Amino acid sequence: MFIDETNIKAHAGDGGRGCVSFRREKYEPWGGPNGGDGGKGGDVVLRGDDDQNNLIDFKYKPHWNGERGEHGLGKDCNGREGRPAIMRVPLGTVVYKLDTGEVLVEILEDGQEFVLCKGGKGGFGNTRYKSSVNRAPRQSGPGEPGEIGEYRLELKSIADIGLVGFPNAGKSSLTTLITKAHPKVAAYPFTTLHPQIGVIEYLEEYDRLVMADVPGLIAGASENRGLGHRFLRHIERCAILLIIIDMAGTDDRDPRDDYKQLLLELKLYDPKLLKKPCLVAANKMDEDAAGPNLKKFKTRYKKVELIPISCLSEEGIPKLKKELLKRVRRLRKKENKSPAKGR
Repeated sequence: MFIDETNIKAHAGDGGRGCVSFRREKYEPWGGPNGGDGGKGGDVVLRGDDDQNNLIDFKYKPHWNGERGEHGLGKDCNGREGRPAIMRVPLGTVVYKLDTGEVLVEILEDGQEFVLCKGGKGGFGNTRYKSSVNRAPRQSGPGEPGEIGEYRLELKSIADIGLVGFPNAGKSSLTTLITKAHPKVAAYPFTTLHPQIGVIEYLEEYDRLVMADVPGLIAGASENRGLGHRFLRHIERCAILLIIIDMAGTDDRDPRDDYKQLLLELKLYDPKLLKKPCLVAANKMDEDAAGPNLKKFKTRYKKVELIPISCLSEEGIPKLKKELLKRVRRLRKKENKSPAKGR
């Protein structure tokens, strides 16, 4: 099961209570106070984990509690700090406050940490209250309560390539061919019910690319129609968009209109998506209708960069893989040369 959105409740540990204690030793009639401080409560901490790929752990465990700090003891012994609750989240997780919708943090790097709720401070022992006018204090601090909050976790996949297209365009077939993912493939729409994350291996190049297959969009996806509206956010952080078109025109569809509608849905969801580098894969070139349709497509969209492929005969697949690697490497090189990276 793939979970990309869920709500949680977090409660950091309360601080431990301070201790009231006095020295009782032989030959020390005026020993004085020696009560230790209470320990700090455990935080609730988010930690980015590259090995996680969805939020299913938080769907079935929505409550996360830090440990309470130990109470102070005599002989100036401070209580132990409470153990933190570590929430290992996949990269691309965005955290919102449930009541206000405010974005608190985006976890983008492996090992990145963010304290979601801070543990309460431990209370002072009576040693802390000793003064020239109060040589035998009998008060201590109770310890502060830990922070409590309700949050919404939302996953936006981080991938090099975002694969988008209408149902039955061949996204799942292409994902199976060029990655190690194995999504369901069938001759009916909406066989993919959640995003599939696959890895394209380039053994000779000693490199790999991550590709996110977004479930089939339909007209009106940006207005919550179909399945794609829930998963459009998974292509927001992709470096390149790979648009797959059914060039055979199955079910009397026009590939030119399909391409226009896909661009429109992306624009309505977020105009910034159209500024991303884009490559079109013309699928089903093994069918008779694909050739004439391809000529019509190139006549209308002369500047569109397009690679003809067939997931059945594997025509054009090696060329597509090489082109994707070349483009991603070009973007990586630009990012490494940007001033922000050098600071």
